[in-house]
Amino acid sequence: MTHLLPIAEAQAELIETFEALSDWQERYQYIIELGQGLPPLPSEFQTEAHKVRGCQSQVWIVPDVRDGRLHFQAGSDAVITAGLIAVLLSVYNDRTPQEILQTPPDFIKAIGLAQHLSPSRSNGLLSMVRRIFDTAQAALGENASLHG
Repeated sequence: MTHLLPIAEAQAELIETFEALSDWQERYQYIIELGQGLPPLPSEFQTEAHKVRGCQSQVWIVPDVRDGRLHFQAGSDAVITAGLIAVLLSVYNDRTPQEILQTPPDFIKAIGLAQHLSPSRSNGLLSMVRRIFDTAQAALGENASLHG
């Protein structure tokens, strides 16, 4: 297993990476490259149950709990959207539900995404964040009932 940076460091590293890119043309290119780097989502997961509502593009997020951590597989039919998912997963993937819930997505504002996305993409990004947080909340609830 690869070494996972603490969640605060993962956010800081993401912000530094974006700040190092000189303009939004380069940042969009980087987002697209991140999206292209996502492993393909198997078609059996591209279902209504995994679809994220509120996204203009088709987006699927598939959670899996392993050793108390949430692992997400995700995909989209749009390259920018896939890149936005990859940005979120760079911070939230393979984290405990508590880590996710205690880490608001402040990096979205810090890297300037909020100001540079179209309203429909911004809504989609918020829907993806909500899905990750809802999944963490549900996993926390299941965990509490298992150990309670």
